[in-house]
Order: sequence, then C-alpha cells, then structure tokens
Amino acid sequence: MKQWWAALVLVLACSAFMPRSAQAQTSTSQSSTPAQGRERSKGFSLGQNYPNPFNPETTIPFVVGDSTRCAQQPGRLYRVTLRIYNLLAQEVAMPVLKGSVGTVEGGRPIVNVLLPCANYEAYWDGKYKSTGREVASGIYLYRLEVDGSVAVRKMIVMK
Repeated sequence: MKQWWAALVLVLACSAFMPRSAQAQTSTSQSSTPAQGRERSKGFSLGQNYPNPFNPETTIPFVVGDSTRCAQQPGRLYRVTLRIYNLLAQEVAMPVLKGSVGTVEGGRPIVNVLLPCANYEAYWDGKYKSTGREVASGIYLYRLEVDGSVAVRKMIVMK
C-alpha cells in the first residue's frame, strides 16, 4: 500500500512540471505534439535525452533558433541555460556543452551562454554538482531556458 501511495505522489509531482498545453493533444495541431509545436514557435526545441533510462551518463539534444528567425537575423545570439533538477525542484547539476561552438568551448557548463542558431548536445555525467557523487536512481527533470522561454523534460536514472 505504501508503494502505491508513493507512485501516486510521483505521478502528481511529474504532472505539476508539465506545461498545461502538453497534457492534452488537439487534433488541429500541425506538429507531432503541442509541446513540440509551442517550443518551436519560441525559437528553440528540447529533445529527449538518450539513452533514457541511463546509467551513469546521458546526452541531451537541443536546437537554438529556427530556420525563419536564423535566416532573418543570421548573427543573432541566444542566451541559453540548461539545468537538471530532482522532483523536489532542487538543482542537481549543470550539463556541459559537447564540442566547441565559435568562441564557446566544449565542456563548459551551459549557464547564460550566448549561442548562435544551431543544433547542440549537452553531456551530463550523472553526478551531483556539489559533491561529485553519482545521483540516486529516479526521475529527474531537465530545463532549457532560451532568452527567457522555458522547456522541461524528464529523464530516468536507473542503477
């Protein structure tokens, strides 16, 4: 019985982090899901991490800018931040950028980084930022913020 209640609390906590428009699909949407369409209209998209579930490391794909905005403003830079949280909304880690992009070095935490339009990947080693120890099994959320607009997805650590 305790496990059932724990599962119920977990589902409710996850649904609290989901954007309201992503909870119900509409048949008139042009994209595969409303959340992806909304993120695209914001000028960025956040992909699902892989592998998922993972142990001990994962890669998070994301796209900054869209083809229309990039064509209109080719030199525009976006302020990008990517962070990982536990289900209690406590910051766990800051993934690092895979590969170098212009003046931004690979391996740098993605916090207030100015990036041009492109496809990117972030890397997380599955460790707490404060202690360097591996995180516990469970559900974690990753949050991408691009020029003040936000997208959130969940990932699973399985030991």
